Amino acid sequence: MTADKNKQQQPKQPPQSGQQAASDDSKRKTWVKKSPVDIILEQVKKQEEKVAELKKELAKEEAELHKMQKAASFLSA
Repeated sequence: MTADKNKQQQPKQPPQSGQQAASDDSKRKTWVKKSPVDIILEQVKKQEEKVAELKKELAKEEAELHKMQKAASFLSA
């Protein structure tokens, strides 16, 4: 019974005409084949950005550690 309800609730969509399909494709970005050099350079750039972000996070964590060490030395004294 529930299967019958699901079939009734979902109306079938008519297939797209060739003109509509072509207009949908024009909205998409065209695919440009990349050379292996371009791919490697892109990966290097992404890795550099990742390392820079990790360095920022590390500096933040080191500052937090330094604060905690100061607090610990103050409490132990």
